[in-house]
Amino acid sequence: MSTATLSPCDLSLALATASRPCRHPTATLAASILGSGLAFIDGSVINVALPALDRDLHPGPDGLAWLINAYLLTLTALTLLGGAMGDHYGRRRLFLAGIGLFLAASLVCAAAPSLLVILVGRAAQGIGAALLLPNSLALLGAGFDDEAKGQAIGTWAGVGALAGAIGPLIGGWLVDAVGWRTIFLLNLPVGAAAAWLAWRFVPESRDSRAGARLDWPGALLGALSLGLCTFALTAAAKPGADGAALFGVGAVGFGLLVAFAWQEFKRGENALMPLFLMRTSTFVGVTLLTLLLYAALGGLIVLLPFVLIAAEGYSAIEAGAAMLPVPILIGLGSRLVGRIATRTGSRLPMGLGALIVAVGLALYLRVGFADASYWREVLPATLVVALGMAICVAPLTTTVMSAVNADHVGVASGFNSAVARLGGLIATALLGFVFAEQGSRAALVASAHVAALIGAGLAALAGACVFLLVRDAPSKETAHG
Repeated sequence: MSTATLSPCDLSLALATASRPCRHPTATLAASILGSGLAFIDGSVINVALPALDRDLHPGPDGLAWLINAYLLTLTALTLLGGAMGDHYGRRRLFLAGIGLFLAASLVCAAAPSLLVILVGRAAQGIGAALLLPNSLALLGAGFDDEAKGQAIGTWAGVGALAGAIGPLIGGWLVDAVGWRTIFLLNLPVGAAAAWLAWRFVPESRDSRAGARLDWPGALLGALSLGLCTFALTAAAKPGADGAALFGVGAVGFGLLVAFAWQEFKRGENALMPLFLMRTSTFVGVTLLTLLLYAALGGLIVLLPFVLIAAEGYSAIEAGAAMLPVPILIGLGSRLVGRIATRTGSRLPMGLGALIVAVGLALYLRVGFADASYWREVLPATLVVALGMAICVAPLTTTVMSAVNADHVGVASGFNSAVARLGGLIATALLGFVFAEQGSRAALVASAHVAALIGAGLAALAGACVFLLVRDAPSKETAHG
């Protein structure tokens, strides 16, 4: 699991896609799973490879953060555009283009002789993922109908959770046994199989309602604003950084963000991120929950393996295994919590789940002392975080879908998924301040503890936003909405 993988509302993107049953449902499902698996696996294995990359490339604290964010930035900024392009120009076409770009970029990363080259490859991987990920879900939604669609989406989600769980294990083993370059070569057979299945068996599909022009100005403004703000936050961690210049860059990025918001407001229902959805307090509340909670979780997923390897002497595979409870408990618990939430309402489990995540993150303050052990300190904290997320995820998805009318479920889901990835992007940009302290074990652990406290505060604030802003919809509205 990573900051770049499955977000809570990805699945409802497929549910909202108009369907026409295809002739080869099994091949369509397999192509969708393998294609999206590229983004899932690659987004998670890089976390356990950061110490090895640091030893070989000497990227510095800001460079380490960019190894994550070069990928996450382009994925976050362009996912909504990638989905819209698939609706206009053909979902299979964009799915195949995304796979092709992702695999070419993976080869660049595997052969990269320097930090600059691998960062270019990582950014290109993010663009490829932004094309293939939303269209893999749209192909799934278009190829199945009624009950079969729900079963296919459930299978896709289960395999996605499994990929998020085993990705760090496979990546850790490859890093320990062969080297970090092999984690990028892992993408080649998976992507080739997905592309062949899609080319051979999956029919082309489009959205006949997608008649408006694509929001290219919005996409450009969004990408530039995110890029400049991320650059300013990440570069600030570099020793000797020019604070005044970076403040200026950040101010320009913020100004472009305001221009992006104005552009999206003018576009109305044809915007990439339709701001009219924020008219209800419930949608505002669930959006803030997503941003804050996934910022806290995204920081944890990147930081914990790094600290365990750099400060505690874990191998890469051991650090990857340390995060296993998170995707496993989310996968096992979400369906049960979803049933409970249909009877009790989503507000209580979302709020309590976020507060439980806050407690779990605070428990990481026990990690890093001389006599600390995985079983006494790391595992209990991870289990509490995983439990809180398992309680949150299903009600979050339900609330997003019920907070808008049926015509806007797809755009609301895309909006929320983009917000989830944005939270992870911001968190990773700020982790450079922790990476800057890796020269001293004590300083690294102390910085990690500060990050854990900030994450706990964000999760607690997320829970407060739920209790203050979210209102449970009447059951009949939830059923129809």
